[in-house]
Amino acid sequence: MSRSVLEALTSSTAMQCVPSDGCAMLLRVRASITLHERLRGLEACAMSLDTQETQCQSVWVARASHRQQGGQQLQVHFGCFAVSVAQHLYVTLRTIPHFCGVQLDQRHLVEAGKLSYLVDRRRKAILVQVPRASGSPDYYVRLCLKRFTCEDAGAPVRVTANGVSQAVSLPYSQELPCLCLEGWSATPDAVRIQICPFENDTEALEVLWDTVYYHPESQTLSWEPACPVSGHVSLCWRPGPGAGCRKLQQSSQLVHRRVQYPLVDTQPQLCLKFSTSWGSWVRCPFEQRRFPTLPTSRCTCVTGGSHSSLPANAHSRPARSLQPQVTRQPPLPLPS
Repeated sequence: MSRSVLEALTSSTAMQCVPSDGCAMLLRVRASITLHERLRGLEACAMSLDTQETQCQSVWVARASHRQQGGQQLQVHFGCFAVSVAQHLYVTLRTIPHFCGVQLDQRHLVEAGKLSYLVDRRRKAILVQVPRASGSPDYYVRLCLKRFTCEDAGAPVRVTANGVSQAVSLPYSQELPCLCLEGWSATPDAVRIQICPFENDTEALEVLWDTVYYHPESQTLSWEPACPVSGHVSLCWRPGPGAGCRKLQQSSQLVHRRVQYPLVDTQPQLCLKFSTSWGSWVRCPFEQRRFPTLPTSRCTCVTGGSHSSLPANAHSRPARSLQPQVTRQPPLPLPS
């Protein structure tokens, strides 16, 4: 029998939810074949590459079909296989009876899809709906700041696999473009799902340019973004409110982490201009009589072109004292 009898093998993940039993992850397998007089049926198997556990299903072809419709195409739908999130599977399709070399196979990773969440701006919390399937591993959710890696912005919450859909409340202190929601299965090397609710939020972008501070002892103007930013920063002069800000020569700096300008006079017209792929922003820290200074007593000391490190901005990271909450409840009407 030619291998061309098996034309295609496709697999996809689905979720089945029953009010009394919760939700379960399933694998759907479909095949496209060409009928042959010696073909009696098909066998599809899904083997877990982690545990070597194998599930198989068989579909039989009626004798009248392969006698009268030889050479015609047929679409075969197998029953669903029970799987779990982040499971690595090896899916095979063979003929019945088995013929050497007549087989299709593929690898399949069971992904959970997007987490369902809702931002509660009044309470400054992100509500996450965690659907759990009976028998599946526990699940972790957390908030993190996406920099080189996603750094903790609060303690991870472990959701126990008890077959009950649970809502997790993750508090935050500040809306930032790099503040992300991360979820993963409590298994080794689990695939992590990451969503950043404020990534394209205009108000969250505005916060990035507000962390400008003046150090009176060294007369240093500094800015350190709470999130990674790519672009340029320069000093500029704005004659009055609403007027254009004229860039000062040789003041442009590439943005990496921290930007500093030593020996700065506190002129109300002196401003900082930020130019990024998102657009341009201007901040004038000396417009008001009480200009911003660092909330700690430490400051940058500039001598001979060198400087000591600044303390991290206390307002750039959500407070670790904020405690997440887990509640059991019916699924929330959250957007996917």
